[in-house]
Amino acid sequence: MTLSTQPRLITLEGGEGAGKSTVLAALRGALEAAGIEAVYTREPGGTPLAEQIRGLMLDTHHEPAVAETELLLAFAARAQHVRATILPALQRGAWVVSDRFTDASYAYQGAGRGLDLDFIADLERRVVGIRPALTLLLDVPVEVGLQRMRGRGAADRIEGERNDFFERVRQGYRDRAVAEPQRFEVIDASQPADAVAAQAVARLRALLAATEAVR
Repeated sequence: MTLSTQPRLITLEGGEGAGKSTVLAALRGALEAAGIEAVYTREPGGTPLAEQIRGLMLDTHHEPAVAETELLLAFAARAQHVRATILPALQRGAWVVSDRFTDASYAYQGAGRGLDLDFIADLERRVVGIRPALTLLLDVPVEVGLQRMRGRGAADRIEGERNDFFERVRQGYRDRAVAEPQRFEVIDASQPADAVAAQAVARLRALLAATEAVR
């Protein structure tokens, strides 16, 4: 099975406190200004059922999920998300911007938890089947991201992990970007928020122009 690249699918990735919400708002503004219909969604989640699975993954009150359980829950939610939200939007001609997608599993459950990357790749082919045309990776030093996150309220199960876990996650993302430089745009998210947003919007506009040119 091969993955189908979706030219109107954009994903945002990065560790905790990377500023994805700010960038998502900037992308929304740019797409709306251009008169382009877009769906804005997130993972885990994006559908009512997938949001319930998100709760299972992140809740701190039940028994800790082992790494394999966490990975399979992520892909269960993703399967629902792709088929109930993402593909219908793409098929009617809308763009989709997702806060996290499959790269998060490579980073968090692969690099972070130490699970087999080949197994994750097999799940991606069999369960997901698609990949984005553009992934914006907001890269920020772990300590900076965690400092930003403090004060936002109680940490969920993953946010409460140790710093070494997040260092592995960050490296996992960076390895993905090196492996697929044409898809990834790595943005230094330690910059001021407006500079980060401007770089993300510039990359979006380049993708829009390229997509229009091949129509």
